[in-house]
Amino acid sequence: MTIPLAGIHAESPDDRTRAESLAAALALLVCNQAPDGPCLCLTPERLELRPGGGMGPLFVDFLGGAVGHRHRFGGGRGQGIAKAAGLKGGVSPSVIDATAGLGKDAFVLASLGCHVRLMERSPIIAALLWDGLERAGRDPAIGGWVRERMRLIPGDAARLLPDETAREPADLIYLDPMYPHRTKSALVKKEMRLFRELVGEDGDAAELLRIALTHARQRVVVKRPRLAEALTGPRPSFSLEGKTTRYDIYVIKALTR
Repeated sequence: MTIPLAGIHAESPDDRTRAESLAAALALLVCNQAPDGPCLCLTPERLELRPGGGMGPLFVDFLGGAVGHRHRFGGGRGQGIAKAAGLKGGVSPSVIDATAGLGKDAFVLASLGCHVRLMERSPIIAALLWDGLERAGRDPAIGGWVRERMRLIPGDAARLLPDETAREPADLIYLDPMYPHRTKSALVKKEMRLFRELVGEDGDAAELLRIALTHARQRVVVKRPRLAEALTGPRPSFSLEGKTTRYDIYVIKALTR
């Protein structure tokens, strides 16, 4: 992690115990008052990363905002990620999202019927993701399938994939490594700038692809900017392009029900 966090602050005394537990797990200080610098903050509603510098908080929200809208109106199995994952007919592959981030793509795949294991190596991002999953799991509309189909596994996928897939095979491994750096900062969303500052560049993306190809049963899908080069390694079997995004698909064997 490259952003030094000042600590974790609980806005309500009722959340002090949880803040202390998180602080111990993340090796952070518990702050009695909200610090001026970057910090985690437990509000009565959610866990937030507050980066400071005039930037708004970063948090996981599967119920509202862009993610909720995409779930309700995103096009179902006709959207690009569903096609890349091979979701057609009754096919719903088991998935490991090896670079889960804030879980947006994993949530879409789970909403379409896939059972998804989410791996995230940044402890801070994993904490935000766990909080978002826990809140979504309590929701009366989506909580049932969120609890059934989405499971967080904190840690580095390159290290976790061999044992995890030996325990429970995955039909598809999904990779969304950090997009190549662009010099025009206005083109990079706030969220991606924060990710870059938190976890740095994904310099091991090609190695993670190699490991994924070894441990996926049926295919590996890599999400890339539309005009970016493919990751170093074998050429994709085929690609699907959208307006800004491209999915490189590496077929190991045909998907089956």
